[in-house]
Amino acid sequence: MLQKIFSVWLWFSLCTVAFAQNTFQIHGTVLNANTLQPVEGASVSCENLFSITSSSGQFTLNNVENRSYNLKVSSMGFATQVVAVQVDADLKDIVVYLEEFATNLREIQVLGKSKKRELMESPVVSYSVSETFLEENRENSLMQTLSKIPGVSTISIGSGQSKPVIRGLGFNRVSVVQNGIKHEAQQWGNDHGLEIDQYGIENIQIIKGPASLVYGSDAIAGVVDIQPNAIPSLHSFQGEVNLLGETNNDLLGVSAGIQARDHHWFYRARLTYRDYADYKVPTDQISYENYIFNLHDNNLRNTAGREANGSFSFGYVTDHLQSETTFSNVNAKNGFFANAHGLEVRTSDIDYDSSNRDIDLPYHKVNHFKTTNNTTVKAGDHTFLLDIGYQNNHREEHSEAVPHGYMPTPPNTKERAFNKNTYALNVKDAFTFSDSHDVVLGVNMEYQHNSIGGWGFLIPEYNRFTIGAFAFDTFEVNSNLHILAGLRYDYGLVNTKAYYDWFPSTINNADGSTSYVYLQRAQDKSLNFGSISASTGLSYILNNTTFKINIGKSFRMPLANELASDGVNYHMYRYEKGNLDLDPESSYQLDLDIDHSTPVFSIGMSPFINVFDNFIYLNPTSYYYETLQIYEYTQSKVFRIGGELRASTTVIKNLQLNASAEYVYSRQTSGPKEGFTIPFSPPLSGLFSARYQFKDVMFLKMPQLIADYRITASQDEIVPPEETTPGYQLFNLSLLAELKPFKNSLPVEMRVKLNNVFNTKYFDHTSFYRLIDVPEAGRNLSVSLTIPF
Repeated sequence: MLQKIFSVWLWFSLCTVAFAQNTFQIHGTVLNANTLQPVEGASVSCENLFSITSSSGQFTLNNVENRSYNLKVSSMGFATQVVAVQVDADLKDIVVYLEEFATNLREIQVLGKSKKRELMESPVVSYSVSETFLEENRENSLMQTLSKIPGVSTISIGSGQSKPVIRGLGFNRVSVVQNGIKHEAQQWGNDHGLEIDQYGIENIQIIKGPASLVYGSDAIAGVVDIQPNAIPSLHSFQGEVNLLGETNNDLLGVSAGIQARDHHWFYRARLTYRDYADYKVPTDQISYENYIFNLHDNNLRNTAGREANGSFSFGYVTDHLQSETTFSNVNAKNGFFANAHGLEVRTSDIDYDSSNRDIDLPYHKVNHFKTTNNTTVKAGDHTFLLDIGYQNNHREEHSEAVPHGYMPTPPNTKERAFNKNTYALNVKDAFTFSDSHDVVLGVNMEYQHNSIGGWGFLIPEYNRFTIGAFAFDTFEVNSNLHILAGLRYDYGLVNTKAYYDWFPSTINNADGSTSYVYLQRAQDKSLNFGSISASTGLSYILNNTTFKINIGKSFRMPLANELASDGVNYHMYRYEKGNLDLDPESSYQLDLDIDHSTPVFSIGMSPFINVFDNFIYLNPTSYYYETLQIYEYTQSKVFRIGGELRASTTVIKNLQLNASAEYVYSRQTSGPKEGFTIPFSPPLSGLFSARYQFKDVMFLKMPQLIADYRITASQDEIVPPEETTPGYQLFNLSLLAELKPFKNSLPVEMRVKLNNVFNTKYFDHTSFYRLIDVPEAGRNLSVSLTIPF
């Protein structure tokens, strides 16, 4: 029996050896043909063999027979390669070079062109923000992260909130788009931030200039387009954990995300949590309304906050269909600097200095829920794009229950509440009319319902419906000359609801008697608006230089607060009154862009001229309501001119220098403030950066040191009640490096940033707190780690 078993074992061993001698392994590496960087997650297959490339781009196919094979190598964003391989004993490691090839169906693509080439051919003046830029420059909010881009600034509200400003225009003149759907919150207010989790974003397209043609009413000044992330690679699973700590406001944050895909189905998920204390400013006292408020330990009291965000999406992709459904929720609670919201803090019983981490009154809390579906279908020469979205933004403002005027002591702390529901639908058809014409037809629809609550009134409940249809054609005269022309029509309807005070006010009658009346603050009103937008431009590429010119007409519908506000804004210590006779804003703009790039240096400029027929703004009047000055929305003609300069060069192999400058000049040419500028006009500013790549140092791989030096001129061009802002100089340092704790592990990305190195006291003219002479944050050391898995 033992002899029989031994014979079988010997026969099996000989067969195994014989088989091993006739089978081989294919080893190889997949690289990006343009950058020569490894391509991770590429699929390598032939017949029944399959492999996925590692982070170093390497792959292995086992048990390969002695014969010829055709290897199919593919990865999202690259053209598929088929490589012939003869397998024998002399086979060496192979290298496969993949050419970049945009396959994101949501965009209008020309086959075989890189993203960089497409941006050069487009007449639209835009800027592409990569994931690398976002990671290297991440600040406390998304817009603060983007403020390093020339022409982009922010209206900041403390350390955790900010709203976008493009070339001096913000609020509802800049449209923020995420996954094809316009982000709809309470962005009309000075102290309302942008409820978007900045982690997990891979690419942002910033359009500087009128973009109403495609994006509708609120894109009169520009667009921040947060584009969908690339589809995960076939049969992949990956994730990351981001850790963040800061010294200025004792911030602690963590964000974790995963994504995976089998063949057709994929999913992504992310959770983010941030907790921060009052931030510190380089001063120990604040002056407001001729009162001096002392600051404990330089803490801007009651500016602490918490933020918890979550998102999940799933999708399905084939060669002709791509669909992804996303659910996200952003929840935040932030304190407002107590002295910025009126003078009642002088008599408050709240001990604001007992802790720098508690959130006392006044504060706001907001929850923004969003769900979107983005579907793209390719059918012959046509690409159909469908975006569907629903958003609910619920925001509450809480302050101490203090009586004002005839208003008795309120029953609770909920001063104002806004509950905004938005439904959106975008439909596009992109097709090739001929070899030279790429045409896009589209329709946008949006419906909003905003209800209100709380004991304070500022804007009424309202409904808003907008619909727009557009068409544009990109004509390729030749490979280096492209012309774009488009036309759009929009119709909008705003219905405001009546509102009466919840308390009676005393009215003195002509006969000497007294009446107690519940004053009406808003009325039932239905207003409709319609407008035509148009744009045309060209792009011409001459060797290493790209020339662009674009001229367009845009419009913006008045908002409910501009039309029908009628109440005290205690946060701004003023009475605000709307104007039902406002016309839609009309804007005409000419944009130029010249860019010259070589492997050694690049230089560019983007000047613009902008004219408003009827710019809407809040104008202080000579009238008062219960000691509070009345501000009324009005319109005037405005002329604006400005632009950006940029340059970069590689001095030596490891040293890169960058410089940029931006300037906007604005002047009202009619109306009560004729001769003045417009509110929140940014001053002349320049940024100089130097980046040096060191050799590996101990456990630090590819360390880079970045020094930023910003020079900002004084802003003497103001419109009352603004005050002039002195100029300043600011110095920041960053250290970027990779850590590899284990031999075969993925590298950990480390970022150490020191902002405001010299603890400079300076004022940002576009900051919300500038109105009460609060300087910007002092020195801040932040350390962040991105740990992939």
